Amino acid sequence: MTDIIVSILLLAGASFMVLAAVGILRLPDLPTRMHASTKAGALGAMLTMGGVAFHFGDSTVVARAIAIVIFILLTAPIAAHVIGRAGYFTGTRLWSGTLKDELRERYDPITHKLSSGLPRAAEEARLKPEKTTPKQ
Repeated sequence: MTDIIVSILLLAGASFMVLAAVGILRLPDLPTRMHASTKAGALGAMLTMGGVAFHFGDSTVVARAIAIVIFILLTAPIAAHVIGRAGYFTGTRLWSGTLKDELRERYDPITHKLSSGLPRAAEEARLKPEKTTPKQ
């Protein structure tokens, strides 16, 4: 019974990793490629670690597999965010079929900073230091 569970987990993990690789090759721009690689790749690696844990059944191997899964869960979304942000800020072009670019109005390509999303006057008022009047 354990061999069947191990086989299913390893095949599912390998399938998701192949799907991630195909997504990287076939998808049109950085954000969609990044989405495919982080979601499917992370799930594939986690399923593979589950298969390894079931196969060996030793407490140290299971503990290491769990630690690897937790590490992947913590680092994959952060890495995807940083890569996507760096790609956007360096001017990587989006796919022509992209319908929504929420950063376009908020991103200043000269300073490489994002505004808070407030209108320009409200943003300047928020950043301007308050003038205090001396108490009498």
